Amino acid sequence: MAIYMVYEDALALMKRFTPSESLQRHMMAVETAMRAYARKYGEPEEKWAITGILHDFDYEQFPEEHPHKGAQMLREMGYPEEVVEAILGHADLPEHPRRSLMARALFAVDELVGLITAAVYVRPDKSIHSLELASLKKKFKDKAFAARVDRDGIVRGAQELGVDLDEHMAFVLEALKADAKRLGLE
Repeated sequence: MAIYMVYEDALALMKRFTPSESLQRHMMAVETAMRAYARKYGEPEEKWAITGILHDFDYEQFPEEHPHKGAQMLREMGYPEEVVEAILGHADLPEHPRRSLMARALFAVDELVGLITAAVYVRPDKSIHSLELASLKKKFKDKAFAARVDRDGIVRGAQELGVDLDEHMAFVLEALKADAKRLGLE
């Protein structure tokens, strides 16, 4: 196991490369969703959390090379290939198929977390606790809302993970609600 395969070290690495608080919060939210799915599937929670917290760590420093630059760096640091492959797979490139359950989960939660966060920010109370699944589904169907969110990717992510789209949305929403304070979504 890599010396950096400890959550605190991965968090420090992410923060060192990511000055943007909003991108940091996104990666922490993806981490939260990954932890929840790891628990659901009986997978190693810390490994899944580290994958979530690091999936975009190279984006601000190397936007044109993302996620390849980050993958190269993580390999050099000794991160497990499964983590690196999952991070490469979240970019939805044909040369990086999502072979592992962890890779499919990362792809499934990434864009959905962005949609949920955007839906919270436009709520009058700015709180995830008042966001219900029905409202989130309306935002999902409104292509003008958070237009950069890849809705087809959300659908494919749920399919690849083998879960119903509504169940997936509800699961991730509840996971984020449980961690709302840390994520700044209260």
